[in-house]
Amino acid sequence: MNIDVHAHVLLPAVDAAVADRPGHAEHRALDARRNGPASLRASGAMIGERLHRLTRVDARLADMDAAGVDVQIVSPSPSHYHYWADRDLAREVYRLANEGTAAHCAASDRLHGLGLVPLQHPDLAVEALDHAAALGLRGVEISSHAPGRELSDPALAPFWSRAEAHGAVVFVHPFGCTLDERLDRFYLSNIVGQPVENAVALSHLVFSGVLDRHPALKILAAHGGGYLPAYLGRADHGHAVRPEARECADPPSTYLRRMWFDSLVYEPSALRALIDAVGASQVVMGSDHPFDMGVDDPVARIRAALPAGPARDAVLRANATALFALPT
Repeated sequence: MNIDVHAHVLLPAVDAAVADRPGHAEHRALDARRNGPASLRASGAMIGERLHRLTRVDARLADMDAAGVDVQIVSPSPSHYHYWADRDLAREVYRLANEGTAAHCAASDRLHGLGLVPLQHPDLAVEALDHAAALGLRGVEISSHAPGRELSDPALAPFWSRAEAHGAVVFVHPFGCTLDERLDRFYLSNIVGQPVENAVALSHLVFSGVLDRHPALKILAAHGGGYLPAYLGRADHGHAVRPEARECADPPSTYLRRMWFDSLVYEPSALRALIDAVGASQVVMGSDHPFDMGVDDPVARIRAALPAGPARDAVLRANATALFALPT
């Protein structure tokens, strides 16, 4: 089986739940400032054209067949995070997201799902993770941060512990970049912003010692981990020479071989460089289906980058089977 670990579903019930709620207008205004009017128009048109592929199981399965994908791990659109929401609304959002994703995936045994948790309320994040596990979801998707809360925040320790206990995958997928208006043209908010946010989020997990304290965590990074795997020498050098960068026990590069990374790096040479940095056992296939920054041919791209053999088989299927505890 060829397994795509990075694919999304759009859940209209979540959008309906947050519409006109206090804080939603401010959230939309921030999104507009970060992306700029040209990108907002283009993204609206793109979503409209691909709505059936984001919501209908038959369209999803047809896309999978065309791409040679046998199994997808489906996560909610990152636009559903809504980390601005108060406790009551946050609970409603995670329940709708988890239940909606589970229902979507229940329509085919080729689909498995991830839920959402409200990072802005760490105690509710634990509750939401339990809810996702009870629905049979394989883990949860989180952004690179919540307002005022990095992934290194000690308040998230109970969430990491519960994820370990469940054996749940935590899929780190950014939404929005705090560089704000500096990236509001040319779609830099996504083209540059997403890999920046990946690198910052993973660095918080590594340098803070979260992965020392929670060694069984299953962290999966979208977009090949962003810029971090390509510049590990600087991270290791900083750890060696700066005392404040030594809250982690080992050089930062060693922790990347304890996380997993999707293959969405576009170029064969980039995929091979990622494997050199983290190991073939830590890379899984990802497409970002069906968004335009994703790829429609993830299997073909891996075959173009890697010769037939154990490494290719690991990236296409074996690593994801083990990571998500899928039936073989």
